[in-house]
Order: sequence, then C-alpha cells, then structure tokens
Amino acid sequence: MLEQVKTAVGYGEEPGLRFAVMLDGRGGCRTLNIAQACTWKPGDGLVWLHFERDHPAAAEWVNTKGDFDLLVAEALLAEDSRPRVEPVDDGLLIILRGVCAAPPEEAREPTPEIDLVPLHIWVDEHRLVTLRDSGHYITALRDIRQALEKGKGPRQAGELLALVSDKLVRDLEPVLDGMDEEVDELDDLIFQGEASEVRQRLKLLRRRSVQLRRYLAPQRDALNRIEHDDAPWLTERDKLRFREVIDKLMRFIEYLDAIRDRTSILHDDLSTVIGERIARSSNRLAALAALLLPPSVVAGLFGMNVGGIPGVDEAWAFLIIVVFIAAISAGTLWILKRIEWL
Repeated sequence: MLEQVKTAVGYGEEPGLRFAVMLDGRGGCRTLNIAQACTWKPGDGLVWLHFERDHPAAAEWVNTKGDFDLLVAEALLAEDSRPRVEPVDDGLLIILRGVCAAPPEEAREPTPEIDLVPLHIWVDEHRLVTLRDSGHYITALRDIRQALEKGKGPRQAGELLALVSDKLVRDLEPVLDGMDEEVDELDDLIFQGEASEVRQRLKLLRRRSVQLRRYLAPQRDALNRIEHDDAPWLTERDKLRFREVIDKLMRFIEYLDAIRDRTSILHDDLSTVIGERIARSSNRLAALAALLLPPSVVAGLFGMNVGGIPGVDEAWAFLIIVVFIAAISAGTLWILKRIEWL
C-alpha cells in the first residue's frame, strides 16, 4: 500500500496535476502527491488523477508513467474534443464536454458565448484519469472531490464515472434556463425595443443553441455506448444511473430544439414588425407627397415666366390663390383619411 501523505497537497500545487486522490471504498479518500501517484499499483485501490492536458508535466506522465497503450496516450493528449467512447481491453477511453466556469480565485466578466471544456477520460477498474485544458474550470469535478473529502463520495470506478457524467450534464441546466429566460425577454422587447439590438441578441442566442446541440447530440451517443458496454466493473446500478443521465440529456436536447424554434419564430415576428414599421413610414411619406402635390402644381403654374398669367395686375389674386391651395390641401387630407392612409 502507498504510505500515508505526511503533508496534504493543495489543489493545483504540483505542475500539471490538479489533484490526485485514492478512494477508500467507503465514500472517502486521501490525497496523493505526484510521487505517490507514480508508485501506485492496481492493488493499492482505486485512484483518481486529474491533470491539465496541455501541460508538459502531464504529457510526460501520460507518455512515460501512465502505462497506457500508445494510441490511448495519444488520444488523451490530442486536441480532438468531439464526444466519443472507445473501449480498450477492460477500460474505456472517453471524451466528454462540460460547461466551463471561472476558477474560484478568478473573477471573469460574463460572455455571451458558452465555453464547453473537453474532458478526456481513461477509466478502468483500478483508476480514473481525467484531463482538461489549463485555464478552464469544471465545477462537476470539484463537487465530486469535495464529496469524497467529506466521506460522501463514490466507492468504485463505475459509480465514479457515472457521477462525473451526471454532474457534467447537471451543469447544463442553469445555462438552458438562462437561455429560456432570454427568449422570454426578447419576446417582450420585439414590439417595444430597438430592432437592431433585438436582432443581434437573437443571433447570439441561436448561435449558442446550435453550438450546444452540436456537442450534446454526440455526447448522448457516447453515454449510451457506456451504458451498453460490458465492462466487468460497470454494475447494473451504474448502468441505471447512466440511463437517467441519458434521459436528462435527451430532455436538454429537446429543450434546445424548442429554444431554437422559438428564436426562429421571434426572428419572423421581428421581420414582420420591421416590415410594418417600414410600410407605416412609407405610407406617411406617400401621404405627405400627396398633400404637397396640388400646392406644388399650382405654385409651378403661377411661377412660370410667361405672359398671360392671370391676376398679375390684381392685388387680391395672391389671397385667392392661397385660399384655393388651402381648400385643395384640406380636400386631399380628407380623401387620405377616408382611404386610411393617415
């Protein structure tokens, strides 16, 4: 067995390693340092190692000390992040995606884009190895680690893997709720807000829904493949947990489809509102042109520089023309109102 750690290793204190714990099989764990992780043997117990995928120290451990098949090591460190599952001997190579959160020590401004972090996983009966890119933070892993430290965590590999998958999917719910609330807000803004602002927000919202669905659909297929895998360390209880996670993920995908459909309807409504505003403005311009046309004709006729213009020598001619133009304008205004142009 590994010797007990004399001094606790803090989260992320060792290069490339975020944390390493050994499960005690009763819901608890104890922290390991990188040296102890390197001397670990399968008979020592279930160990969970979490690395930064793009850190040189993590790459060195995976390639030289992880005892992985060459193709597995390459896949764990690869840039490829599309969700998938590959069985290798009695283990599983898994790539999933989780919602990125800001580390507790950092304060970040909220962004309209959703950052989905690729999580590369190797799991077998004796160990779970997870890798994610540096600069990202996944609350799902933090919650499981804290539960283990309190003695209320998983007890074996299948349960740990199912819990990781469940937490990754769970973190999607607040994101979808926020998107749904934004759709409701935009629905109210369409008839009273600025069209350009509403159009831009609708564009970003549709882009987010497409981005999420792009990864959630293959993630559902990946989890479904885990559920049907015949690995000896996956119990029926674990598979039941995976079925619940898959059902939840399918509901989220349907939820995304509904959000996408609602944004399409809102876009059509916005186009209709903009068209009505343009038509209303056009009618007003046409009505104004119709009102100004008779006076313009009269002014044009009497403004010609030719002989024979009536009333040239009469003092009251200008007043008569003004009254005549006012009468024509009033008549034109009455006609426009009758045909509902005004």
